[in-house]
Amino acid sequence: MSQDILTQNDLTKPQKVKLILDFWHRTMMHHAIWYGEVMHQFGRQKSLEIMKVAFGNAFKIHMKRLSDVLGFEVEEGMPKNIIEFPDDKIEDLKKKVAVNWLATDGVWFQAVEFSNGMNDAKRCNDNSWAQFSPFEAWSIKEFLNLPDNPGLKGLKTALNFRLYATVNKQSFEDESEKSIIFRMNDCRVQSARKRKGLDDYPCKSGGLVEYTTFAEAIDPNIKTQCIGCPPDKHPSDWYCSWRFYVD
Repeated sequence: MSQDILTQNDLTKPQKVKLILDFWHRTMMHHAIWYGEVMHQFGRQKSLEIMKVAFGNAFKIHMKRLSDVLGFEVEEGMPKNIIEFPDDKIEDLKKKVAVNWLATDGVWFQAVEFSNGMNDAKRCNDNSWAQFSPFEAWSIKEFLNLPDNPGLKGLKTALNFRLYATVNKQSFEDESEKSIIFRMNDCRVQSARKRKGLDDYPCKSGGLVEYTTFAEAIDPNIKTQCIGCPPDKHPSDWYCSWRFYVD
């Protein structure tokens, strides 16, 4: 009977590669589940501090093992062969990784929509942004070594390092010493809908969560006001616009 049980050694090479990628997916999910549980137990700020240590240590371990088997050198903790890519190839890789993030967000939305309908998809989407947006803000602050309260200048810098800043076109206007206006001039999702002759996706509810929590995570003194976001009417040169200000 035991001879009929499939083992990993019975797989073809393509099947083994597929299994390796499935291992990567499981690792990614386990990382996210650990973060979710630690956040549940200790709150967001403490969980971010713990994750910084855990991910930093795990990343070093992963790079060492992968470099051993794939035969690449590590420089400053990164694969040296990627660092030596020409500038245009690095830019292309960066954009494709960011677009893959957006695609993953979209397929999750559609999977819920097709299963449970638009209302549940929007509810899951907005709640997901409530978790991801402050995490992305924290990640950017760590990457740039921004201070705890960097003000509007720090927020402008952080907005330039979001994933969206790579896949969309955006701009800023310094309205006053205490306020700036941010505009999403070209949105990959909305532009695609426009090309298909579809109405704008009504993203205002998600945007209110996304931008408010992002700004507060960069600097708790910053407030957010929506100037316009679909289903609101908007001019042709932007899809959504937001005012960030300090009292």
